Amino acid sequence: MRSPISGYSRLSKVQKFTAAGVSAAAVAALAVAAIPGSADADKQPIAVKPVAWSAEAFGAQDQREQIGKQADNAAKQAKAQAEAKKKADDEAAAKAKADKERAEKEAASRSAERKPVQAAPAPAPKTYADNLDGWIKEALDVMKAKGIPGSYAGIHRNIMRESTGNPKAINLWDSNAAKGIPSKGLLQVIDPTFKAYHVEGTSWDIYDPVANITAACNYAWKVYGSMDNVNSAY
Repeated sequence: MRSPISGYSRLSKVQKFTAAGVSAAAVAALAVAAIPGSADADKQPIAVKPVAWSAEAFGAQDQREQIGKQADNAAKQAKAQAEAKKKADDEAAAKAKADKERAEKEAASRSAERKPVQAAPAPAPKTYADNLDGWIKEALDVMKAKGIPGSYAGIHRNIMRESTGNPKAINLWDSNAAKGIPSKGLLQVIDPTFKAYHVEGTSWDIYDPVANITAACNYAWKVYGSMDNVNSAY
């Protein structure tokens, strides 16, 4: 609302408070003076305590209020910032924890999925029957590994002629026997020949069926080309 007093609206806030104070003091003085019979009753003047209306006092009060408000606002803002920071820190910590747990679970899952590579089991050793058929077959496998030629049929034919399949057979009446070196075993091999043509990895017992066959076939290979080429005493 615009003041009816010319120039009043252009006064500062402090000036307005001062003017208002002066006006109020004047009004109070007039009111006391207007009391009927007051001056005539005692014939003594009534002392009126002046009201202090200071522009500086109003200005200082206003300044203190402004500073108080600013301090309150700053405290509220600092509290809000601290709460926001704490919330952000808590969220970051929670995310880091969740990421760590997820990574650990993934690592554990991958570890469980990766089955250890197992070495292929070693092949079971080949077994052979403990009879003429088994002895010939085992001897053929040894001969194949050593590069010695010969066939099942050729070996079987010569065994049946020389010993009829008896691994303990011994000839005590031929010329070799007369010399003290009788023929022995399935293929009737003499001791010097067995020792000279013994096949590595087999027994050194001349009566051992596989050792006897392989030594005889090794000798026949060097002399006749193969046991398959032997059809009589050799």
